Order: sequence, then C-alpha cells, then structure tokens
Amino acid sequence: MPWLQLKLTATQEQSPLIELLFENMGALSITLGDAGDQPILEPGLDEQPLWHETTITALFDGEADADALCSHINQSLNQDISLQLEQQWLDDQTWERVWLEHFHPMQFGSRLWVCPDGETPDIKGAVVLKLDPGLAFGTGTHPTTALCLSWLDGYEISGKTVIDYGCGSGILAVAALLLGAKSVLAIDHDPQALQATTDNAEKNGVADRLTITLPEKAPDIQADIMLANILAGPLIELATKLANMVNPGGEIILSGILQEQAERVSRAYQPHFTKLSKQTREDWVLLHGES
Repeated sequence: MPWLQLKLTATQEQSPLIELLFENMGALSITLGDAGDQPILEPGLDEQPLWHETTITALFDGEADADALCSHINQSLNQDISLQLEQQWLDDQTWERVWLEHFHPMQFGSRLWVCPDGETPDIKGAVVLKLDPGLAFGTGTHPTTALCLSWLDGYEISGKTVIDYGCGSGILAVAALLLGAKSVLAIDHDPQALQATTDNAEKNGVADRLTITLPEKAPDIQADIMLANILAGPLIELATKLANMVNPGGEIILSGILQEQAERVSRAYQPHFTKLSKQTREDWVLLHGES
C-alpha cells in the first residue's frame, strides 16, 4: 500500500499548531526536523526545545485525499500554504531494509570489520562483526562509535571482562567479544536495544559470553574495561557509578562527547582515574582513563 507524505516548514511559534493539526487530520506518524542547521544537544530535564525553523513531516494512509488535506490546512491556518506544502507518494517498503542497502563493510583499526550480514571481506586475519542494527542505534558510522571500535581493535582485550553501558545495537559489546574478551555485560534502558543486542550477539556466535540487562537489574559487579558511548550529560551524572563498576587497575572508555564538552567530562572522572587521554574524530571526543 502506498503512503502519502506531507512536509511543511514552520516557524518556532507555528510548529506546535501544525503538529497538532496533522495529528487531528489523521496522520499515522509525525516527524520534526531541523530546517535551519541549528543543532540542539542534551536539553535540560523536562525541556522540549524547538528549532527556529522546523520541518514537520506527516505520513498518511495512501488512500487519503491530498487536495482535501491541503484545503483543510489552508482553512485551519487561515492562509494558502499550497506552494510551501510538499507532497510525495511513497511505496510501501520495509524501511530498515531500505536503509541497510546503504550500509557497506567498514574497517576499524587494523583488523576489525563491521559488515552487513552476507558481506565478508576476503582479508587474512580480519575480525568480522556481522551487524543488522534493526531499530536500535549503532552501526559504527557515527564518529563516537568509530572511535570506540578503533580503540578496541588497538587494545589487547583477550581475557578481559567488559561492561558496555548504553549498548544500543550491541556493536561494542559484540566487537569486544569477537576480539577476545572473556565476557561482556551489556546495559541499556531501551528494551529494543536489548533485543537488538541479543540478535547481533547470536548472529556473531558470542551470546554465550554476553549478559544483557536493564540498568536497574544490572548485577553489582566490576569489570576490567568500562565502555560508555552515550552523551556528556549522562556521563557526568553517572561518573561515580561508572567508576565504581571498574576493577582497580582497570580502564574506562567514554565517548559521545563534543569537543567543547570534553573538559567538563574529564573533571568529573579525574577523582577516579589517572592518565585521562583524549582522541578526536571530527567534532567528537573519546576519553580513556586508567584507574
């Protein structure tokens, strides 16, 4: 069944009204996006900031009358928005499969490869992580994940115990196991992420060495290596908790940090770790600490 997509760019004041209007018109989904290159990172608790200009995209049943919807919008807003309203008919597809068509094998460090299922590089000594991210974030394409994967490839991880805090699709947890980690505890608050991690661990044959859990159900243990690829705000808030989950003499890898946030995150972890070092990729930072 085809779908009708309507897209409209609105000011900060208009956005809530148009979003509600689309919802009342029977939109099956509504997506808000930045129309003016104004990134919003880590809003405060209970804050829901909007961009100065917002693109509002609504998806309707394919049998919807586009002209009637446009007329309804004009009447509700008391203005003719016909020239501003973008209309597009979309064929029914499995959208995560469409996205994966653009996901190709990627190399991190000297031996680690992340590949879509069925594509394996013919390279001697390659460690291949077969990945199907499904609906959970994490394929290795983002600089924060790439920094973590490259660090894992360059570290002698054989026989180490690892915690992956905020595991997403499980890419770091699975990579650590494929590179020789003894065991990994993967933690995430999103059940979809836990399911994706389970699927990817099974796909790569490492599920027997992986424990997956919600934060509130995590066992009270320490590991040799803590991986936390989340965001600067949560990293700062969780500093003591994450530090206490690392063995004496262990190491911590923190990512998801913008350049301008690195100093604040470093200060939060300096009481717990020595030799905090920094790696960068584009605008993002990885911090490595030793206890």
